[in-house]
Amino acid sequence: MLNSDIYLKESLYDLLSLWRTPAFFLPAMLFPLVFYVFFGIVFNFSAAQGEYMLVSYACFGMMGPALFNYATAVASDRAQGWLTLKRVSPMPLSAYLVAKFFSSLVFAACIALLLFITAALFADVQLWLWQWSLLFIVLLVGTLPFALTGLLMGLCLSDKAAPAVVNLVYLPMAFLSGLWVPIQFLPDTVRYIAYGLPSYHYSQLAHAVIGTNQGHNLWLHGIYLVAFCGVLIAVIYWRYQRLSR
Repeated sequence: MLNSDIYLKESLYDLLSLWRTPAFFLPAMLFPLVFYVFFGIVFNFSAAQGEYMLVSYACFGMMGPALFNYATAVASDRAQGWLTLKRVSPMPLSAYLVAKFFSSLVFAACIALLLFITAALFADVQLWLWQWSLLFIVLLVGTLPFALTGLLMGLCLSDKAAPAVVNLVYLPMAFLSGLWVPIQFLPDTVRYIAYGLPSYHYSQLAHAVIGTNQGHNLWLHGIYLVAFCGVLIAVIYWRYQRLSR
């Protein structure tokens, strides 16, 4: 079997397993949509507010599948010995990791499209085609730091602790980054905290597509996220080597 076939089959099987778990994908898809309906449509006072909240809640929603899919699945596979079996099998472990990221991207794409359609139909959000396309790409690519964060959690936490810890990281990080309430309305202390969070830099790159970012240099956001991913990869490699001994 070709390596490409292994990656493809592993990705499809992982996606199928998630589709058979409504407890995972229904909250992941509906939670950001409900938030957007309330704050981007019901309490929407202008088209500009609808656009701003669309980007913020899209970032919030798309972080979730990457974090939870890696953290909970890897922690569970470790506890059940499935990860050990994968490690000693002929299949490359990278296929397992790529499959998780692929399934996370599929669900993230569904969340983005669901929010885009809702915003266009009910919030009077009107963007150029290139803006819709570029925003979609930035949102998808930007989930990588959160996938790596989830992977590290999955390698460090037990299967019972992982879901709770992910929520303890995910929800405060979203709030402190200005994804629920625009960051300019938050206290100055919170703004300083936001500068150190990947979710803030991720959202600023997404907001830049429609011109609603805070005006900082986009290269700084990109460099931060690349450096953040680099550090996480190094820590993940170290943690994985310790588990392999």
